Amino acid sequence: MPVVVLSGARQTGKSTLLLSEPALRGRRYFTLDDPEVRETARRAPEALLSGPEPVTIDEVQRCPELMPAIKREVDRDRRPGRFLLSGSANLALLEQVSESLAGRAVYRELHPLSPRELAAEGHAAPFLPSFLEEPRLRAEEVTPPSSDAVLLGGMPTVALGQTPAPDLWFEGYESTYLERDVRNLARVDELALFRRVLRLCALRTGRLLNISELARDAGTSPATARRYLSLLEASWVIRRLPAWRTNRTARLVKSPKLHLVDSGLAAWMSGVQTLDPTRPEPMRGQLFETWATQGLASLLAAWLPRARLHHWSVQGRYEVDLVIELGRTTAAVEVKAGSRWTDRDLRGLRAFADRSPDCVAGILATTGTRMAALGERLWAVPLSLLLS
Repeated sequence: MPVVVLSGARQTGKSTLLLSEPALRGRRYFTLDDPEVRETARRAPEALLSGPEPVTIDEVQRCPELMPAIKREVDRDRRPGRFLLSGSANLALLEQVSESLAGRAVYRELHPLSPRELAAEGHAAPFLPSFLEEPRLRAEEVTPPSSDAVLLGGMPTVALGQTPAPDLWFEGYESTYLERDVRNLARVDELALFRRVLRLCALRTGRLLNISELARDAGTSPATARRYLSLLEASWVIRRLPAWRTNRTARLVKSPKLHLVDSGLAAWMSGVQTLDPTRPEPMRGQLFETWATQGLASLLAAWLPRARLHHWSVQGRYEVDLVIELGRTTAAVEVKAGSRWTDRDLRGLRAFADRSPDCVAGILATTGTRMAALGERLWAVPLSLLLS
């Protein structure tokens, strides 16, 4: 493709990747964070775009007017990899970006660091693709995930221990996002209200999204809440998992499940400081589920890019946290923030498997250390193994 668009939440390492990756050397690099470059992009885009060298443009969402000029250049010269665009907003979801570069661009997301990346296993073959192809028992013992891993999440600066005060970093992250990104991406008249919606989303991570309830708790209208949610999604702060249904049309009318894209950010915004299992914490399960979702989304993007994540529920009777859909094949995943389980923990997985002939495995993802076979197509899989 002549255009590659790399998007992702702020501070996931996009600019670092663009400037340090050896394969990207020899490209002309511009950042639209620079006011002079931004003004040139608006007034004379050809000065940035024309020429024989391939071009990298960072923070491209700051100048939506540049997109039609890129389209004209691509239509004139369709060299593969001619333009590499990066930014902390999903261009496909931004209202002010009228040019989608359809047929000219491929879109990729840079996720927060996954558990396998933090363990320096990013190049090793992961467990999940081979397991989905041929579910079988693995005998090795793994180290369970720590509560600290969930509380820190995957933002590189925090997850890699590059800041001595994660709380201050997250506070600065929220302020920068509100005061810079939100103001640049859309007109938000009441930042205090927007912050309230953001905090309420953090408290609801891992839960079904009810916009009317969210709007009521925030003290605003459903229309405003819906608009703010779209902005949060466009800037990669939240992820909405669609409902899985055999009838694909029916999925569009079912409530999605809400997740923040980073469990560390969700924990900080929710005021959760410890996930010690000996102390009661109502959000423990939600945060472990958000952490697992974050890790699976990253793993699938790298190794099974055609796979899609969903959730599943039936009228409050049965539910499954995550459904991995790959073509006509599915696998159900129930996340449990503990190492022990009861038959009740398997109800949703059994119900999904009974209703889904194409389900190759129902996975109870636990904080345990070993796999176990639990019945036909049912497995207990340690989270550390599932995300490895």
